Amino acid sequence: MTFYQQLQLSSIGSKQWIQNADDPKEKRKRILIYNFKVYLVVAFCFAFVSIYSMLFGSENSVVGVVVLLAVMILRQVDFGIDKVHSIGIIFMIFAILAIGPRAANMVAPVPAFCIHFVCIMALMILSCHNVIMSNQSTFILGYLLLFGYDVSGKAYIMRLISLLVGAIICSAVFYKNHKNRSFKRGFSHLFKEFHLFSTRSNWYIRLALGISTAVLIGSLFHMPRTMWIGIASMSVLLPFSKDMMYRVKRRGPFNILGCIIFLILYHLLPSKIFTWIGLIGGIGVGYSAGYAWQTVFNTFGALYIAAGLFGLKTALILRIVANVFGSLYSFAFDHVFRMISSAIQKVMENRQVMGDQV
Repeated sequence: MTFYQQLQLSSIGSKQWIQNADDPKEKRKRILIYNFKVYLVVAFCFAFVSIYSMLFGSENSVVGVVVLLAVMILRQVDFGIDKVHSIGIIFMIFAILAIGPRAANMVAPVPAFCIHFVCIMALMILSCHNVIMSNQSTFILGYLLLFGYDVSGKAYIMRLISLLVGAIICSAVFYKNHKNRSFKRGFSHLFKEFHLFSTRSNWYIRLALGISTAVLIGSLFHMPRTMWIGIASMSVLLPFSKDMMYRVKRRGPFNILGCIIFLILYHLLPSKIFTWIGLIGGIGVGYSAGYAWQTVFNTFGALYIAAGLFGLKTALILRIVANVFGSLYSFAFDHVFRMISSAIQKVMENRQVMGDQV
């Protein structure tokens, strides 16, 4: 495996590659490359978001995060349709990210719920032709981040421009990496293949409705940072029950662990070093191959920002409550939704049988 190929490996892949080394010298070499990759990725992410902040304002640094996540996923995966149509989809996705979060912040919780459901459903249909690729996670996460870090006035104009630039960057990266691939499917197939009771389409509805209702409940209780509830819900509402149970058992506990570690570091680290806690969390995520520890380190940056807004104690409580509620609610919602969906499907099938007999 070449040096470049080793840099392309995921954390799991890199660790497996290191374990497979027979020679101690080769193992040390692979460990060195792995460490280089982690810090290279963190440095690139930091530089990319910083440039976005300088160009479009600190209020829109979150757009830099969203574009960066999109670039990282689009360089590897496709939409399963014609590449020209795929580029059109990228611009549609960014249009949703530009309009949906802002619109949801301008209305009451119930209309906002409707906006969330429509936008998340659209993102699912447009981006998630292959469930295994998990494209939708990137774009729904981006939607929720933009909803949580809302702006208005001149800052919103800059946000629109920054998202347009992001769409152009993503399209260029996508075309470069996928220009030699060909597909017989086109844009219309994304909608033709939507069937209410198919496993994939049913999951689309379950995920969109689960996230939207979770955020609605948080909004009705006037909870700050309802995007955290939505992100927790998105994280655990997976298409397969076994995978979902794995995450539900870890989302809350490891967020609590992340809050505890954050609190310890808050009291131990000098303030000049603690200001880099988000970067430290990014490095931790880079070294984490599993969902649990990624969850721990993802708390650092989010808590640092929230602590500046609400105070440390309130930020910790909000983080824990949002993630525990979001994961447990989504688990219960998934169970109820599956039962209702199965019952409706059974009734419709019985009616069809009776109609055929008549």
